[in-house]
Amino acid sequence: MIYIYAFNPEKEMPGQVSLYLDNIEDPISEEEKEFLSARYEAVHERIPEIDKMLNEKAKGWTTNRFASCDLAILRVAVYEMKFDEKIPEGVAINEAVELAKIYGGDSSPSFINGILGEISRLP
Repeated sequence: MIYIYAFNPEKEMPGQVSLYLDNIEDPISEEEKEFLSARYEAVHERIPEIDKMLNEKAKGWTTNRFASCDLAILRVAVYEMKFDEKIPEGVAINEAVELAKIYGGDSSPSFINGILGEISRLP
């Protein structure tokens, strides 16, 4: 859903989130839908803060130049690292790199790993 955010106007996102959740290939429970929706909202609310961190640590790059897939992965990972106390930073970084291997380009895993490594040093 964070990936979808990059391609849709803000006012359309509630409908896009509902559409996404209602059309997941393997049906999920209402509880899982609520969790995913809440997680989307939590990450979405923090995008300005997250993007500020990304822009500070991505030497020579800004978020508007990131590949959309990489940016979505980074936003979720930074949220998990800095705002979700239940997820250890190392787990968030590892999961982000694994997602980058599947969905990103050839250089995405190392790009994401490098930026998240820098962000992990932030207080």
